[in-house]
Amino acid sequence: MARIKITQVVSRIGSTERQKRNLDALGIKKMGRAVVHEDSPIILGMVEKVKHLVKVEATTEETKVAKAKKAAPAPKAAAEMKAETAPKAEAKAPAAPKAAAVKKAAAPKTEKAEASKAPKAAPKKAAAPKAAKAPKVEPVKED
Repeated sequence: MARIKITQVVSRIGSTERQKRNLDALGIKKMGRAVVHEDSPIILGMVEKVKHLVKVEATTEETKVAKAKKAAPAPKAAAEMKAETAPKAEAKAPAAPKAAAVKKAAAPKTEKAEASKAPKAAPKKAAAPKAAKAPKVEPVKED
């Protein structure tokens, strides 16, 4: 059976819920993503509903399963597998102790480092109360 490659070229924003579900069913989740399907009436019907959002090409691309079967290595003989899984006689060098690194990290802080963490902002001074302005008194003119 022939295979077709379906690529989304237009955003799904603004499309109907039915068209979004068709894209999801086809396996297309984002713009620019492509999927390969068999050329069946069901797939062609779904593509017809979203033809303004996708680009369809004929392809001879194989499925992932078929590719994996071709690329799989030949099975090994039982003797070869036992030789690979047998423990090696070589011993690894012991790892360097981490205690020295821990002691360095726990070294006491210097006064300079402690002083830098002290609050740098000086306490705010209370503002002196402003003198209340006396209302202007105009002399009263008598006639």
